[in-house]
Amino acid sequence: MSARTASTRATLWAVVLGLLLLGGCATQAPPYDYSAFLKARPTSLLVLPPLNESPEVTATQGVWSHATRPLAEAGYYVFPVTLVNETLRENGITTASDAHGIPAQKLREFFGADAAVYLKVTQYGSSYQVLASETRVVVEGRIVDLRSGDLLWQGQAMASSAEQRQQNQGGLLGLLVTAVLQQIVETAMDASYNYAGIADQRLLGAPRYNGVLPGPRSPQAGKVPGP
Repeated sequence: MSARTASTRATLWAVVLGLLLLGGCATQAPPYDYSAFLKARPTSLLVLPPLNESPEVTATQGVWSHATRPLAEAGYYVFPVTLVNETLRENGITTASDAHGIPAQKLREFFGADAAVYLKVTQYGSSYQVLASETRVVVEGRIVDLRSGDLLWQGQAMASSAEQRQQNQGGLLGLLVTAVLQQIVETAMDASYNYAGIADQRLLGAPRYNGVLPGPRSPQAGKVPGP
């Protein structure tokens, strides 16, 4: 090997290594600022009906029905969805947008919760794209202290059927047939409901880096998870 070839290869490896290091840095999100969360130390959470920006009318209920479990498992007292729904309806609140518009102080008076969880569904449902069919749920969330009105935390999570799909080896025709069948099956079985549960767990489960902090009933209460 000539000195020029060795030098060229060394330079290429240095460039590749640099790009890998830059890529690693780019994918690592900076740590969330939990100062407001740690100061507020909420013990009870009220999960409001999620806003729905998707075309699927079932998105609100699908995401809402799964949202309390990960928070309860994280160590918080979480008001049951049925109780929240009935209380809101008794007070003339019948839509998610109306619920989200209630002032924090009023929510505190209604329920006595320390903080409220505001969710928004931006994607929900199955889509057919010629060679692939995908069921995707994307949920955004934020937690607001009902005593002070301060934002304690916010984040986003996604779950998709494409994550675990094995590569199809049947050629173009096989891809087309598989995509059609997946669309039919996932729509008929309301697969979005199951992926809503996964998205909620990723968004609200704890401990998780940059996620919701563990609650007071958790052995890891007060600890900020690392990456």
